[in-house]
Amino acid sequence: MLKFYEYSKCSTCRNAAVYLEKRKIPFQRIAIRETPPNEGELKKMLEWKKGEIRKIMNSSGLDYKAMGLKDKIEGMSESEILKLLQKNGNLIKRPFVIGKEFGVVGFKEEEWEEKLELLK
Repeated sequence: MLKFYEYSKCSTCRNAAVYLEKRKIPFQRIAIRETPPNEGELKKMLEWKKGEIRKIMNSSGLDYKAMGLKDKIEGMSESEILKLLQKNGNLIKRPFVIGKEFGVVGFKEEEWEEKLELLK
């Protein structure tokens, strides 16, 4: 079953959930702000994103901007960034969806179609 980390007020998350429901793909909804992905899940997603940490970060979010992360990220280690993400789910791009063989962040139908083929 897919783990579907979401923020309830996020329209992209709602659209992605509807997409999965229409396709009858089972998923577990998890509130990303209250229960961010664990270190192992973040590392796995980062691996699938070829180590590009910015691809899993919510760079348009208020917390990201308030913390000045745009200028700080380059000087931080991967470990430091992952610890920060584990403590603050608002810093993670959403929805954050992870399965056994793949993960996706954000919602782009083309990418989701390709990844969900792995479930068949």
